[in-house]
Amino acid sequence: MIGTADPLIQRMSAYDPALDADRLKHAFEFGKAAHDGQVRASGEPYFTHCVAVANILIDMRLDEESVITALLHDTVEDCDVTLQALDDEFGGDVAQLVDGVTKLSRIAIQSSPSSAQAENFRKLLLAMSEDVRVLLVKLADRTHNMRTLSFIRKPEKQLRIARETMDIYAPLAERIGLTQIQTELEDSAFEILNGEMRQSIMTRLQFLASEAEILIPTIAVELQSILEVVDIECSVTGRLKSPYSIWRKMQSKAITMDQLADIMAFRVLVPNIEDCYRALGQLHQNYPTVMGRFKDYISTPKRNGYRSLHTGVLGPQNNRIEVQIRTPEMHEFAENGVAAHWNYKHVQAGANVPKFKWIQELVGLLDEEAGADEFLEHTKMDLYHDQVFCFTPRGDLIGLPKGATAVDFAYAVHTQIGETCVGVRINGKTRQLATELENGDQIEILTAHDAKPRAEWENFVQTGRAKSAIRRYLRAQRVTEFSRIGKTLIEKTFREHDRPFRSRALASAVAAFGVSRVEEIFALVGEDRLSPLRVLEKLHPDVNIDQDAQEARKRNGSRAPQLKIRGDNTGTAVTIARCCHPLPGESIVGIFTTGKGVTVHKVGCATLSKFTDAPELWMDVSWETDRPRMVSAKLVTVLSNEPGSLASLATVISQQGGNISNLYLVDRNPDFFQFDLELEVKDVEHMRAIIAVLQANKYVESVKRADSD
Repeated sequence: MIGTADPLIQRMSAYDPALDADRLKHAFEFGKAAHDGQVRASGEPYFTHCVAVANILIDMRLDEESVITALLHDTVEDCDVTLQALDDEFGGDVAQLVDGVTKLSRIAIQSSPSSAQAENFRKLLLAMSEDVRVLLVKLADRTHNMRTLSFIRKPEKQLRIARETMDIYAPLAERIGLTQIQTELEDSAFEILNGEMRQSIMTRLQFLASEAEILIPTIAVELQSILEVVDIECSVTGRLKSPYSIWRKMQSKAITMDQLADIMAFRVLVPNIEDCYRALGQLHQNYPTVMGRFKDYISTPKRNGYRSLHTGVLGPQNNRIEVQIRTPEMHEFAENGVAAHWNYKHVQAGANVPKFKWIQELVGLLDEEAGADEFLEHTKMDLYHDQVFCFTPRGDLIGLPKGATAVDFAYAVHTQIGETCVGVRINGKTRQLATELENGDQIEILTAHDAKPRAEWENFVQTGRAKSAIRRYLRAQRVTEFSRIGKTLIEKTFREHDRPFRSRALASAVAAFGVSRVEEIFALVGEDRLSPLRVLEKLHPDVNIDQDAQEARKRNGSRAPQLKIRGDNTGTAVTIARCCHPLPGESIVGIFTTGKGVTVHKVGCATLSKFTDAPELWMDVSWETDRPRMVSAKLVTVLSNEPGSLASLATVISQQGGNISNLYLVDRNPDFFQFDLELEVKDVEHMRAIIAVLQANKYVESVKRADSD
């Protein structure tokens, strides 16, 4: 029997005189009607679960919006109710809260059982929660589900839910300070996951319980009397620790329960902070302390805002006990965490709890080499609203700063993935590498073994890891590329002076140039930061530079090209000139520019006339033929301005094995339009074949190489 909303209204009115009873009653009847006919595994009407969740939130003294959300939290997921309907009936806040709880429920299905994934999932939950009350409702929902877990018949489903609770929801409750909820979730999950051990601990506790019934009140009275002697007003209560907390301590200390002495905990409540420290001093004066058990969470609160003094002493009758000393306000927060702040008073006052500093520090990035347990203790916190969390195809979660791109994601997975990425599919669709990622995106990085990072990536990546990796790679590439040029220049200089060059001889002199490797000397020469003549003079001090050079040129004449150029080489030190777009198969020449490396031009390019009076800048180069690559060429094309003309041109190029990389519209009129077309081809013969086929196309008015003038 579900009953009416009257008990809820009566309980809420006790702490919220401004409660809108009619609104709460309307929410009760709305949810009851929406779930009509639905039953739980226990056989009870489904809506009894929603009422139970509402009661858990009322125990926390939460506001009206939260309790209404509890009554309606499954209506969108399990009933034919829309968010718009909730907005119309109960307002935008309730609709937003229900939407948040619904999203968390859906994501939970995808969570991974591993501890590291559980920690990532905890961050995802927080990142998606714009309102902390969403989390409170979800935790209350999970708490009641665990209370009724025994009604689920399938053991494997019970285990899955219990593991999810232990890995995700109990630590989440701890993070936001819900100690009561945390303890209940841990213990109920522990009963399913390790029932035999829990029963063993319970048997031991039951044995001690008969003694504890007398011992705990006796110790509490003695502690209170000792504090009242020095006029400290206080109340003292004691309890046996929970089975799970006992087991966890046994595990961490690798001891048996018989060896575990402090299974009793006492709480001392005093009026103010000064009395907390006075009470601590009085207890330490009267009882021996247990070394290493004192913790001051008042001067240094926990990350979730928890404040208290903890100490361990050999108390009355030589019993080893744990004592927690705090004020009533600290105690309220210790039990209800964020709920102690987000109650009806604060909501009415318009306080924005998510802006509290400790909530901003809830979530941070998990260090790559740290496990989830280490993260829980030592991770550096960050503001979760400024993060996005995305899935790999396997379901792993990667946390990134807001605005991060697919390249950031690739480097976050692994540096090698970042360095070889060539494309990305986001939620199954091919997108650009610079695309900004959103929460929940599934990212598939496409890689190629011969790919390499591009300098322009540095302009849009957001993470320090990606930026530093790209810069590191580019620096290494710069050394590699400039060393090729530098070695060629040194060999040319040695040849002009009729001296043999051997790298091994130079290796013995690297210290003289302030470097550690021969390749660094080559790079300095390639960047024109070191003259090749200095290298010559170092290895051959007897050389007469001017006379020897003239005689060597007369004897040797021209030599075969020294610097090999790959067709796709557009790196730091060697670039293909955009003025003439030379192609493999054409005669080429290199022009050396200080600090910029070599620019490769086609022989006959008009730009070369600028360097007629500087023969020292000219370098012999040739195409590298054993590693054919696609290279960039440029066409000036005029097409008929009619439907299908551009599609026909693209089809022709594709059929010939070419690939359009860029298209720039130059001019357009009613009859024709002209554009510059950049495409990738194998060599000059491939380019000529494409031009020939295009010239035969009915839509093409004219087509020619951009440099044909």
